[in-house]
Amino acid sequence: MARAILAIFIVSLAAWASPAVGQTPAAPVFGHVRISYGEPKDPAHRPIYERLQKRYVLEDFRDFLSPLRLPQPLTIKTESCGGVVNAYYSNQTVTICYEYVAWIREVAQKVTLSNEITLEDAVVGPFVDVLLHEVAHAIFDLLKIPIFGREEDAADQLAAFILLQFGNEAARRTISGAALLFRQMAIEREPGTADFASVHGLPDQRFVNVLCIAYGAEPKLFADFVKQGFLPPHRIGHCRWEYLQIAHAFKTLIGPHVDPLLQERVKGRQWLRADDGK
Repeated sequence: MARAILAIFIVSLAAWASPAVGQTPAAPVFGHVRISYGEPKDPAHRPIYERLQKRYVLEDFRDFLSPLRLPQPLTIKTESCGGVVNAYYSNQTVTICYEYVAWIREVAQKVTLSNEITLEDAVVGPFVDVLLHEVAHAIFDLLKIPIFGREEDAADQLAAFILLQFGNEAARRTISGAALLFRQMAIEREPGTADFASVHGLPDQRFVNVLCIAYGAEPKLFADFVKQGFLPPHRIGHCRWEYLQIAHAFKTLIGPHVDPLLQERVKGRQWLRADDGK
């Protein structure tokens, strides 16, 4: 496929204020995934809405999920959420709020002040990660996947695992972006009682967890995070096992629901390219 899903996210979300030239989509692969771009209620979100449509973001994500055999249809949509920053799964539907996308870019601008990452990667990583995180909830629900532990932790693990399957460059950029968003969240707010009682891990925990999974999969690729002290020495020795544990769970529980031929076609695509400047 001439277009690349991650490149589309980079171009469309990191610079949505400028107009984009639409690209003719390749022949879609329809499965059990439906998509919808909801009309934004806040005029400030219209550039996001238009950019996503012109870059066929949800169409590409639908194709990305095409190898997955689902027993019931899954809808993925973007819409306004009444000013609430949120992304969630409910009733066979993944919803990404325009408010959430705008918030990602706001936080990304702070992340880039450290010069550790570009604005494009600081946006694309969290956006792709949250899409996969919410789709993970859908997979658990629709396929009735058994889970030990908290479902939010399992969704984080599955999202990180998938990000690591499509080449080192894509993995490096998306994992780094997602992890540094968690770190920025931790910097900006001290946790309180409600945070400790949340179904989600604390941002600091999610930051370390995603880096540990990444390091367990590709220690050379993510060695610099260890050198910077982001992964404590007592955790490093567990990272390879943590990654292999997730890989085993995927192969055992989700693998039987994946079409192997379509999976190879999807993995064979170019998933990351340079910004085309448009």
